[in-house]
Amino acid sequence: MPTNSFYRNLKNGVLINLKKLFTNPYQDVNINWLKLKYYKHLPSGKIREHQLFEKKLYFYSATELLHGLKEIFIENIYKQTLDDKPYIIDCGANIGMSVIYMKKLYPNAEIIAFEPDETNFGLLEKNVNSFGLSGVSLLKEAVWKENTTLLFSNESSMGSKIEIDGVNTIEVKAVRLKDYLNKSIDFLKIDIEGAEYEVLRDISNELNLVKNMFLEYHGTFQQNNELAEMIQIVKDAGFNFYIKEAASIYETPFSRIKNPNTNYDIQLNIFCFRS
Repeated sequence: MPTNSFYRNLKNGVLINLKKLFTNPYQDVNINWLKLKYYKHLPSGKIREHQLFEKKLYFYSATELLHGLKEIFIENIYKQTLDDKPYIIDCGANIGMSVIYMKKLYPNAEIIAFEPDETNFGLLEKNVNSFGLSGVSLLKEAVWKENTTLLFSNESSMGSKIEIDGVNTIEVKAVRLKDYLNKSIDFLKIDIEGAEYEVLRDISNELNLVKNMFLEYHGTFQQNNELAEMIQIVKDAGFNFYIKEAASIYETPFSRIKNPNTNYDIQLNIFCFRS
């Protein structure tokens, strides 16, 4: 016969699920249900603004705005314990939400932020100025394994990336990340849309200078050997690591019915930290 504790647990479970159903996870970033619905149907095409922490956050794509707000400010993907004045290198800063988040956590942080996409870099500058952030150096450059000029798909989105061929691309200045790893780094963020393998290989001998590192990995099944090599580099550098799926590409991987909105087979967030 069911006990009182059974009914109590059942009731608590129902209440928790109801609370989740009627709780707006975006309320802490100033988005109510009506605005959320509006943003979900808002097309790209011009620069708009959103009020965040009583400052103006400028954006181009509402879909990517919601993704970034959820991942960075609601799920706290970059939350960590660092020194009071950490040194941070942000590779792939996009429109600056990661920079804003880290400066909110650590106002005295020194940050170098790289973003090669023309539109994204313009928004990055506007947002850093809008939030009155100091101690932030912005570089309109791609990070790479050498100092050179590369072809780049300037898509004004999170998907802008280095390309091999010249279809719908522009030339951008690329700098060798290794040259910037010349002192102790509290947090290194690498979110560079497929270039992470080559860059990580090039900086492998300098990773002893890095306390925490975030890698977003993008790859195909044919590149599984590269992913395995990256994990080995992380291990050899003395990091522990934790892996989460960054995007659900295959709901049922054995059937390989793919999300049609991506060219990748695997997209992972790799959190690297020391004991």
